[in-house]
Amino acid sequence: MTDHFSDHYPVDATNKVKRRHDRGFYDHGTVHALLDSAALAHVAYVIDERPFCTPTLFWREGTRLYWHGSSASRMLRNLSKGEPACLTVTHFDSIVLARSGFNHSADYRSVMAFGTARLVTDVVERDRALTMMVDRFFPDRTALLRPTTGQETKATAVIAMEIEKASAKIRARGVVDDEEDYELPIYAERLPIRTVIGTPEPCPRIIPGVERPTTLQSYREGRLLEEALLEAYQLAYS
Repeated sequence: MTDHFSDHYPVDATNKVKRRHDRGFYDHGTVHALLDSAALAHVAYVIDERPFCTPTLFWREGTRLYWHGSSASRMLRNLSKGEPACLTVTHFDSIVLARSGFNHSADYRSVMAFGTARLVTDVVERDRALTMMVDRFFPDRTALLRPTTGQETKATAVIAMEIEKASAKIRARGVVDDEEDYELPIYAERLPIRTVIGTPEPCPRIIPGVERPTTLQSYREGRLLEEALLEAYQLAYS
């Protein structure tokens, strides 16, 4: 698997940002950074002409995305046939209160990635994916765990999707009103929103003497989750 020769994803009617072109980005650097600093994605697909959208954990390798689930799930049974899919992530950065309802908004960073999803059947690729399913978020953790049983492997399916097209859309403007509205006696503000890691809560049944692994150092109380996820990704694929 290799990245595209270009450092940008191709743009056409599928992924081009239609409104506010200045908010659209198609370069690998922007798209991949937003993907790698996210954990939860939503995958959209169609079954029998009915749309579905499923939340799932995911990860990226080059220009390929992976996610997993129960072998019996409707999403995986459908996508295993090789179906068009769209995976999206969103970083919600603020709520914006303006001086008119029309100008109320939100700051955000998002990605839409398009491709053809397929079931991973190659044993080597599947086993590696099942390892990175954990290690992408917690580098080297799989080596510390008990081996996965055959029944657990059988119950877990992995989906891969090569990113054929993608776009990032970013709004980071805060309060923006019509010029004449700034003179109105109306309160306006930006409410920043951050997802922050809380105090770790060790399992109460941990055997005495078992310490928190240093490989979890990315996940510290008070740190932004997206920073921890991006650092973990970089360590996992270093």
